[in-house]
Amino acid sequence: MMNLPELSTLPSTDAMLQQESVRLLIEQFGRSVVLQGIHLILDKIRTEVKDGCPPPGLEIICAQVGQQIHEWFQPSLLPVINATGIILHTNLGRAPLSRETLAAMQTAAGAYSNLEYDLKSGKRGSRLVHAEALLQKLTGAESALVVNNNAAAVLLTLSALAHNKPVVIANSQLVEIGGGFRVPDVMRQSGAKLIPIGTTNRIHISDYEQAVRDHPAMILTAHHSNFKIIGFTTEPELKQIALLAHQAGIPLVHDLGSGAMLDTSVFGLGHEPTVQETLSAGADVVCFSGDKLMGGPQAGIILGRADLLAKIKRHPLARAVRADKLCLAGVSATLVHYLKGEALEKIPIWQMISMDVDFIHRRAERWQAGLGMGEIIPGFSMVGGGSLPEESQPTWLLSLKVGKVNQFLSKLRAMPQPLIARILDDHIVLDPRTVFPEQDQIVVSLLNQALQS
Repeated sequence: MMNLPELSTLPSTDAMLQQESVRLLIEQFGRSVVLQGIHLILDKIRTEVKDGCPPPGLEIICAQVGQQIHEWFQPSLLPVINATGIILHTNLGRAPLSRETLAAMQTAAGAYSNLEYDLKSGKRGSRLVHAEALLQKLTGAESALVVNNNAAAVLLTLSALAHNKPVVIANSQLVEIGGGFRVPDVMRQSGAKLIPIGTTNRIHISDYEQAVRDHPAMILTAHHSNFKIIGFTTEPELKQIALLAHQAGIPLVHDLGSGAMLDTSVFGLGHEPTVQETLSAGADVVCFSGDKLMGGPQAGIILGRADLLAKIKRHPLARAVRADKLCLAGVSATLVHYLKGEALEKIPIWQMISMDVDFIHRRAERWQAGLGMGEIIPGFSMVGGGSLPEESQPTWLLSLKVGKVNQFLSKLRAMPQPLIARILDDHIVLDPRTVFPEQDQIVVSLLNQALQS
């Protein structure tokens, strides 16, 4: 119901600007932002008053303006504590970075750099050289290129080497990755013409032999990094496909995806093909992610034959998907860990993958002691992030029995530093494997706050 007399009691904008709390907001956020906040809140209150609600007082209105402005400036991208046990959690940003990688990125961000400047000649240089030498040393590849993610790496490679040309790919590898992106769509966007061969579950080398008779531009293979086909299946080894491609005089491009540089089987996981093994098997070009099992920042890395990489680097799309200085600095620092043989000690995801289960148990015990409740139970950690599907590692979980599990998880997510846990058999469970040891006390404090609220 319209309530015109009460509308007239609302303060004017000028009156609000004279209030001490509003003047402080202007000093902190600027006059323009504060005016937007005042107008928004006053409009909202007018609507409520017209609907029959009593108008709030001046102090309350000023407080609402302050709350609204602070909400506007609250960052939406926040650090969280990952207690889910999923090491490469795509929704939580995949690989956390090493301290050295963070320092390298901060150095590159906080000053000018020789990103595209040759210090020896004093002339323009190329950003493409950064990280390339490290990748060559580490993998033995003739040439390398870093772009902004692996989808871009595959798109660029196909666009440069197979635009308007036929590309052979197995039906079993026409997959969909996270976010609804499909390999066939990426291939079509590049202009490549798909030549699918075989069936969903069975691909034979004879399928490839028949396909290359029509002189395709390349063979593309994609590693099953985020799913498995089991049962009545067969697929040729990469070495066989590479030999056939080379006999036919066409390149083999392999989308490795996960970017493993170390042997995962050492840690009780299935063997994930490494970048080095893929090149040794005969792939002419290999594409993979920097932020999966490599453990670096988001990046797409392209390795392989120098003549093919030269074409890829010259393609106009290369500029659109190029890596920036922060990415190049971060990738380089991460690669140094591998070259120095310190990946297990320095790269967080490898620290987690190689973490001793007894150490995990002791940490869970300390959490339990700090809470004065809970049960320590055996469980499993997952690699995640589109890597090593269905592979897991034994771990120990802290299990908590609470009244309303979903409501409790909401409390944890609403903390100043959000804590992400999961539900197992109607209990809240937390896995120390994916929590940094220096965060243990924070976890206990957050859980105590949630339990007491």
